[in-house]
Amino acid sequence: MSTSSRLRFGVVGVGVIGRLHVQRLLSPDSPADLVAVADTSLEAGQAVGAEFGVDVEPSVDQLLGRDDVDAVVLAVPSGLHADAAVAALEAGKHVLLEKPLEVTVDAADRIIDAEKRSGKVLSVVSQRRFAPENQFLHHTIASGGLGRITTANIEIALWRSQEYYDSGAWRGTWALDGGGALMNQGVHLVDLALWLLGDVEEVYAHSGLLAHERIEVEDTITITARLRSGALLTFLATTTAFGDLPLRVAIMGDGGTAVTLAEKFTHFVASDGRELPAFEPADQQLGQLTDFVTAVQQGTAPLVTSAQARAAVAFIEAAYTSARTGRPVAPR
Repeated sequence: MSTSSRLRFGVVGVGVIGRLHVQRLLSPDSPADLVAVADTSLEAGQAVGAEFGVDVEPSVDQLLGRDDVDAVVLAVPSGLHADAAVAALEAGKHVLLEKPLEVTVDAADRIIDAEKRSGKVLSVVSQRRFAPENQFLHHTIASGGLGRITTANIEIALWRSQEYYDSGAWRGTWALDGGGALMNQGVHLVDLALWLLGDVEEVYAHSGLLAHERIEVEDTITITARLRSGALLTFLATTTAFGDLPLRVAIMGDGGTAVTLAEKFTHFVASDGRELPAFEPADQQLGQLTDFVTAVQQGTAPLVTSAQARAAVAFIEAAYTSARTGRPVAPR
C-alpha cells in the first residue's frame, strides 16, 4: 500500500468497459489511484495511456509485477477470467473482476481456490446492488417488510443489433462470452435476484436464437425457478426487444409488494405501514469501487463476495443445461 493509504490500481483490458474503469479511477471522486494499464493489444493500451496520461505496460505479466500496483481491475473477455484472476491473485494483487465471475462453475472454483490461497480480496462487478432503491428493497425483504416472499418476476428485455455481435470474434461464443442474453446481459439481474431472494433449488428454462445470426448462444431465455424458501421466480432475459424496455423487478409477499422499473419504484405497499424514503441519485459503479477499496483497507468482506458471484454462475449454468436437456436442473 502507498504511504498515503490510497489503493493503487492497474487496469487489465482497455476495451469499452476497461476504459470506463480507467475514467472512474481518474475521476475526482475516486477513492483510489490509477497507476498503469495493460492490454493484449499494445497499440490499444498505448492509445489509452496517451489519452489519460497513465503508464502502459507491454504485457499483463509486467503490470502484475509492479510493486506499486496493489490491486487490479480485470476487464477481459468472460472466458479468460480464471486465467487472469488466478495470475493476479498469485502475484499478490487484490482483484476487482468484471462480471461474471467466470463462464462455468468449474472455472469459477479455480478463482475461489486461488483467492483463498492468496488471502487477497476479490469482488465481482455487480453494481445494481449499490442502487439505493435496491438496498432499500433488500433491507425491507430481510426485515420481513413484505412478509413471506411468495413470488417474484424479473425481466431484462434489451436490444442488441447484429453489428454488436459481429463487432468482436469473441462475442456470442460459448468459450469466451459464456452464453448470450442471460450470461452477458442478464447476470446482473441474476445476482440481484439471488441477493434479494436467497438460494435457488431448481430451475427450468427454454431458450432460443430468435433475432440474430452467426452466434452460438441464445438471444432469448425464459426461466422458472423454485427457491429454497419455497418462493417461485420467473425470469426473462433477451436482446431482441428493439428499443429496449426498462429493467423490471417485482417482488410479491403475503405482507407487501414492490415493483421497480429501471430501478425506480413504481409500486410499494407494506402491511406494516412502512413507506418509501426519498432516494438520492447514486453512482452505482463508484459505490462498488468504494466498497471494494474499503474492504481491502479494513480487512472486511466486500458486499459482493466470490461465493455469491459463483452462485450466479451456477444459476446460469443450470438454466443452460435445462434449456439443452428439457429437464429441471439444480444449480451446483
